[in-house]
Amino acid sequence: MRLAEPIIRALDFFYVRPVAVLLPRQTFRYAACGLMTLGLDAVWYALFYNFVFDRVDFSLGPIVLSPHIAALFLVFPITFFTGFWLNRHVAFRTSPLAAGTQLWRYGLSVVGSILLTYGCMKLLVELCGIWPTPSKALTNVITVIYSYLTAKYFTFRHAVE
Repeated sequence: MRLAEPIIRALDFFYVRPVAVLLPRQTFRYAACGLMTLGLDAVWYALFYNFVFDRVDFSLGPIVLSPHIAALFLVFPITFFTGFWLNRHVAFRTSPLAAGTQLWRYGLSVVGSILLTYGCMKLLVELCGIWPTPSKALTNVITVIYSYLTAKYFTFRHAVE
């Protein structure tokens, strides 16, 4: 994929010591793809929240969405497909699985991430009594590990670098 090549070259430029000693190249690329997806998500969310919905409730007839939830719903597909594309063409580009299979599996892993995040937050905050902010930080670590493992061993299985 032509668009992926400059991204890969840019990432590989930064794949030097001490990072190269600590992380395999594929893991580094996966982390970078995740950071790019998060950054794009933040930009799109801010644009939708502040300019498209102008921080005003959005009415769909009988259903009214607050602007932050409406922005979340509109940004999700953009982030979903951006994350999939980056992972498929940058981090796990050698996977022999068909694109449709990868997309289906990616969708399942995203649903798993959402459920894991929800479950961890309920467990840590409501059952264990841990404050929400540290709970969210720990949940993020757990979810990132889960996401990487499902990407490597399920969604883009057999991708080698």
